[in-house]
Amino acid sequence: MKHLLSIESLSRDEMLAILDATAAMKQTRGRHAAHPLRHQCWAIMFAKSSTRTRVSFEVGIRELGGDPMFLSANDIQLGRGEPIKDTARVMGRMLHGAVIRTFAQQDVEEFARFGGIPTINALTDEEHPCQILADLFTIRERRGSLDDLKVCFVGDGDCNVPRSWIWAAARLGFELRIAAPPHYQPPADLLARASGRIAVTPDMQEAADGAEVLYTDVWVSMGKEEEAAYRVAQLGGYQINDKLLAVAKPGALVMHCLPAYRGKEITDDILEAHAETIFGQAENRLHTQKAILSLLER
Repeated sequence: MKHLLSIESLSRDEMLAILDATAAMKQTRGRHAAHPLRHQCWAIMFAKSSTRTRVSFEVGIRELGGDPMFLSANDIQLGRGEPIKDTARVMGRMLHGAVIRTFAQQDVEEFARFGGIPTINALTDEEHPCQILADLFTIRERRGSLDDLKVCFVGDGDCNVPRSWIWAAARLGFELRIAAPPHYQPPADLLARASGRIAVTPDMQEAADGAEVLYTDVWVSMGKEEEAAYRVAQLGGYQINDKLLAVAKPGALVMHCLPAYRGKEITDDILEAHAETIFGQAENRLHTQKAILSLLER
């Protein structure tokens, strides 16, 4: 595996290898026998702000022996219109790898093609692969396996998180149900390409019935702020609350990729009742991303 650009681009075996390596990284944190990024410098290039992604990648690169270099769009010529392929050609001659968080999926893929160095998608408008791999690890860690899994995603079903969930379900064979208003459902061509056991419905109760994982994300993703009032009005009923949890399987996991807007996509009491899972999920970003970094071919 040269790059981690999307869940779509991963095979089942590659995904399971990442999950296995994550378990080892978590178990041996602070006493790793190998430091595969020693004497390496990695760029962390973010056009979108972040808390968990930035901290976990900076800490992870350091713990694997490397040096992270954080670069916002305003720090480099990309912010002034330099083509991504030109930036990539320069970076590829100076750095050992790049972690990119931006808007267009095409930009990450173009950087990987022209840079020639390991490249990781730390979020685009199309996918959020590191998040979903950490989520899968969290589920396996707490549930014991991913066999016979039923995941229910509630909210905006056409943003990067459910899109990555769609590919994860297709690759690993578990059941995914997406509850979203018609205007916020994933496109039919994406579902057809992915295939798999994926159901989409506007009915939250139907989607959550017997689910072992209830998952949500913010209603207003970065870059959609101008649509905030409209989105809140359209998605207002799509909330994880006591009523929805009651129809899920007893003991169901409640997950949120954070940041959470309590009282909107999830109620405060449900978030607090499931805080151990949700903040464990956030912690697992560190271990999963270290696993990815360790597995990339250099």
